[in-house]
Amino acid sequence: MNIERIISSLEAKHPGESEYLQAVKEVLLSIEDIYNQHPEFEKAKIIERLVEPDRIFTFRVTWVDDKGEVQTNLGYRVQFNNAIGPYKGGIRFHASVNLSILKFLGFEQTFKNALTTLPMGGAKGGSDFSPRGKSDAEVMRFCQAFILELWRQLGPDMDVPAGDIGVGGREVGYMYGMYKKLTRECTGTFTGKGLEFGGSLIRPEATGFGGLYFVNQMLQTKGLEMKGKTVAISGFGNVAWGAALKATEMGAKVITISGPDGYIYDPDGISGNKIDYMLELRSTGNDIVAPYAEEFPGSTFVPDKRPWEVKADIALPCATQNELDGNDARTLIANKVLCVGEISNMGCTPEAIDLFIEHKMMYAPGKAVNAGGVGTSGLEMTQNAMHISWSASEVDEKLHTIMHGIHAQCVKYGTEADGYINYVKGANIAGFMKVAHAMMGQGII
Repeated sequence: MNIERIISSLEAKHPGESEYLQAVKEVLLSIEDIYNQHPEFEKAKIIERLVEPDRIFTFRVTWVDDKGEVQTNLGYRVQFNNAIGPYKGGIRFHASVNLSILKFLGFEQTFKNALTTLPMGGAKGGSDFSPRGKSDAEVMRFCQAFILELWRQLGPDMDVPAGDIGVGGREVGYMYGMYKKLTRECTGTFTGKGLEFGGSLIRPEATGFGGLYFVNQMLQTKGLEMKGKTVAISGFGNVAWGAALKATEMGAKVITISGPDGYIYDPDGISGNKIDYMLELRSTGNDIVAPYAEEFPGSTFVPDKRPWEVKADIALPCATQNELDGNDARTLIANKVLCVGEISNMGCTPEAIDLFIEHKMMYAPGKAVNAGGVGTSGLEMTQNAMHISWSASEVDEKLHTIMHGIHAQCVKYGTEADGYINYVKGANIAGFMKVAHAMMGQGII
């Protein structure tokens, strides 16, 4: 495999799509050795087929705001690969959404879903529409207009969307309601639904919960445990909330959260009603964390900075892509952080990842450590297909099993000669091998 040739070809075909090209290059570098051991992959041009999405839908979404003004946004759905099951991946509503970001997320989702061992392919979608500052009626009208364009491409055995940034239970509910009206079917076509109409218990917390189960497994490989550790978290939405909740349950102390305006440092620990307050902050739609410091004396708000300068045992990026860069990595290394778990999608820049691996640190990439969210979405699909509902403890037990299985695959493929576990390599190889074998078994299609 000639990685530079493949990347050069993609750059020529898809200029300016930096996030997508970054994700592809990271995977190709990890799998190069094992790929070259399988000449049948090269003959079938597995890589050339795998790095391009199966199809992309781009469409106009027109809706009317509360003032009666006509608004137009762009909508997308990237169906990346369905070799191991129906397309599965979230929908993101945010002003920053573009095709490069959605292609990167769909590419990552393909391997992440493979790691769960559940039969799910990879996809991603979204729009440059932002729910922030919009009324419930405006959000509903937009969601209905979005699905009116996309519904024919969705289905329980075809493509199953979920939530992502800007898309929570409210937005999923509006989209599912419109989908149900158009198809006249009650199926498990969306995940992250309300509990009253097919949703799964602990789904909102699942990404954070699963991330902590994985990090705990990493610590145990070194004879360590979560109890008594300090944890720096970025973000303050559902992912950060779930991570803070589970870390606290495990006996750790969460000391930071963050937003676009800066970060909160709380040396007393973010637990109990403070964790509940994170969701209150998010529900205001202001997207800022500064009010936390006013609500809880003893905490400090640090404007326009990220929390990685705070000394902690464990660092958990839980916000967005490339939020932890090389300078942040150097700070964490200097502060002797034990472990970095990338609970956000591609939360660390390539420079940061290279530094962590160079220093033989425990570092887990998003496709492994944050797979608890889509894993639980897969469990929601199963419950819908069986027309049953599992208890929170049953879902949590299955989530445990999924995350432990992912960790075991990373250890199997990522353990190097000196005993160091390269979780990036392990996750990429494990996910790739499953998808590649499935593609080989289905012929050239």
